[in-house]
Amino acid sequence: MYMKSSTFLFLTLFLFGTVKSYSQKTFQPTWESIDSRPVPTWFEDAKFGIFIHWGLYSVPAYSPTIRDNVSIYERYAEWYWSRWVKPSPTQKYFIDYHKRMYGDNFKYQDFANEFKTEMFQPDEWAERFKEAGAKYVVLTSKHHEGFALWPSEQSWNWNSMDVGPHRDLCGDLTNAVKSIGLHMGFYYSLYEWFNPLYKENLEKYVDEHMIPQMKDLVTRYQPDIVWTDGEWDHPSEAWKSTQFLAWLYNESAVKNTVVVNDRWGKETRSKHGGFYTTEYDLVHEGNANGVKFDHPWEECRGIAGSFGYNRNEVLEDYSTSEELVHILINKVARGGNLLLNIGPTADGRIPVIMQQRLSDMGSWLKVNGEAIYETRKWDKAPAVTSETTTYFTKKGNDLYVIVTKWQNKPIVVEGISKPESVSMLGYNGKVKYSASGNKIAITPPVITPANIPCQYAWVFEVKNSLKE
Repeated sequence: MYMKSSTFLFLTLFLFGTVKSYSQKTFQPTWESIDSRPVPTWFEDAKFGIFIHWGLYSVPAYSPTIRDNVSIYERYAEWYWSRWVKPSPTQKYFIDYHKRMYGDNFKYQDFANEFKTEMFQPDEWAERFKEAGAKYVVLTSKHHEGFALWPSEQSWNWNSMDVGPHRDLCGDLTNAVKSIGLHMGFYYSLYEWFNPLYKENLEKYVDEHMIPQMKDLVTRYQPDIVWTDGEWDHPSEAWKSTQFLAWLYNESAVKNTVVVNDRWGKETRSKHGGFYTTEYDLVHEGNANGVKFDHPWEECRGIAGSFGYNRNEVLEDYSTSEELVHILINKVARGGNLLLNIGPTADGRIPVIMQQRLSDMGSWLKVNGEAIYETRKWDKAPAVTSETTTYFTKKGNDLYVIVTKWQNKPIVVEGISKPESVSMLGYNGKVKYSASGNKIAITPPVITPANIPCQYAWVFEVKNSLKE
C-alpha cells in the first residue's frame, strides 16, 4: 500500500514516541501507580494454561474428598502438613491416615527423602502441555510448606537441590517449556506455615526471606508470570507488595512482559495487582460463576477436587473431558482464562487420567482454537447462566457462536450485521443461514459419525458480522 513519506514519517515518530514513553515510565510503590500498568496482551490472548502443584505433599498425596462431605478448601492434598498439625474440621482424617501409613514418629520433614522425582521428564511434560493446547504453564515454586523447587539460598536444606531430588526442578521445567514456545510462570506462597521467622518477626521475614527469594526466582528464570498466594494473613503493606512490584516493573529483566495476579494482601483480590483470580468459581467464599469482569481474569481449578495429587480420589471425583471443555468455553466467553491444574506424583509422573483429559482438550482445541485464542468477549452476548448452552467470542469483525449442546433447530443470533459467510469449524460442508434486520438464524448441518469434526462443543464462525 502506498503511503506519502510525510505521513509515514509522522506515524513512525508517533509510534516510536509511544513505545519509548511506555518503556521509560517509572512505577511508584503505590497501588495507584502499580495498577496503571496494563496487563500485557499476550496473557489475554493465551486463554488456556496449565497449573502444576508439586511438592513434598505429593508423597502422602492424601486428603478427604467430596464423599466425606467436606468443603472444597478441605479437599486440597497440598495442605497435608497444616491439616495434620493444626485444628481443622478435617484434622482427624489426616491424623488417622498419617498414623496408619507412616506411624507416630514420622515427621513431615521426612517426606523430603521420599520426594525423588526420578521419573520426571521435563521435555515430555512440556510437549504434553503443548499438545493439550495450553499456551502457558505455572509451577508451584514454593507452596505454604516452604519447600522450594529450586536451589534457593533462603530455603537452605529445604529445597529440591539440597534434599530429595537433588535437582533444580524449576530450572529444568522452565528450559523445556520455553524451548517449545510456551510461556512459563511460577506460583509463590508469600507465607510459610511453620517458618520460625514468619511466626516471630514478619517484617524481618519479608525483608530477609520473602522478597530476596522472589527476586532470586525472577532473576534466575525470567518468568512470564508471577502468581502469588498465601497473602490473606496480612495487608499488602505488611508484605511490602508494591515495593516488590515496583522493582519487578522497573528493574527486572521481564519488566515489560511479566504478568502478575491479584493475591498481594488480604485486601487486594479483584482490586489490585494484575489479572483477577477465581478458584473453583469462588472469589474467597463468594460464587463467581455468574460474575461479569471488566478486567483480565483467570479461573484456576483442579481436574478433580484437589490441586496436589490425591490418591484418595476416584473416577467420579474427576471432571469429564466434556465438562472441562465446557468450563474453558464458559471462562473465555466471559472474557477470562482457564488455568487447569495437574498434580504430578512424587516420582515425577503425570497421572494417566490427567493425561487423558489434557489430550481430549487438545483434540478439541485443534479444531476450534480459532474461537478461543486471541478472542475477546462479545459485549452484546446474553448473560451467561447455569442454563446457557450457546456462548459467543469475537475476533476483529468475526463472531464465533459456540454451542455446547447440539440442536437441530436454527440458532438465532441478534445484534449483528448480515455476515459475509457462516461456516462450522472443522466441517467442510456448507452451513445455511438467513439474515433479517439485525439478526441471523443458523441452520445446523446434518452431522453423522463420519463427518462430525469434534466432540463436546461445536463452533460456527460468522464472518464480518460485527462491522459498524
